[in-house]
Amino acid sequence: MTIPNLITILRFLLVPGVVYAMLSGRMDWAFAGFVIAGVSDAVDGFIARQFNQRSEFGAYLDPVADKLLLVSVFVVLGMMGELPLWLVIAAVTRDALIVTAVILSSVMARPVEMKPLLVSKANTALQIVLVIVVLAELAFRTDFGWPLDGLVYLCGLLTVASAAAYLVAWLRHMNGYGESTTTQR
Repeated sequence: MTIPNLITILRFLLVPGVVYAMLSGRMDWAFAGFVIAGVSDAVDGFIARQFNQRSEFGAYLDPVADKLLLVSVFVVLGMMGELPLWLVIAAVTRDALIVTAVILSSVMARPVEMKPLLVSKANTALQIVLVIVVLAELAFRTDFGWPLDGLVYLCGLLTVASAAAYLVAWLRHMNGYGESTTTQR
């Protein structure tokens, strides 16, 4: 058990706290918890790289913790009407399809390499920014107006582009056309 893995496990423990804060109307606490989770993600990655504490366990655990938090917050914001349901459904469906593809590939004895695509990294980063903006808007009672709307549509576009890129990579991998880079990041 490495220090980065312990930090990642603590990030898992933040998920129910952030969700509870949101459901209790304590958006200031939800915002703080989400930001702390983001900082902890950066810290555990820095420690893992700088002090050679990378582990295979951490390579799987870290993105799962990130997705659990992001998907949970997306779903709650959708239930609250703060994010459009079409975006929540698109994001959750994309993640579910990626996980299903990875499992199916393994079951079919054609496991895929776990590397995120650039479009996926951009998608995740934009989803994080969107959540921070929405939680900040709710916590600090501000209104970001049309820039928030633009962020929502851009996030939707990147979600679809990312899903399509993974589908193409997965199909190529399953048909034997080179290595795939399907992952849950």
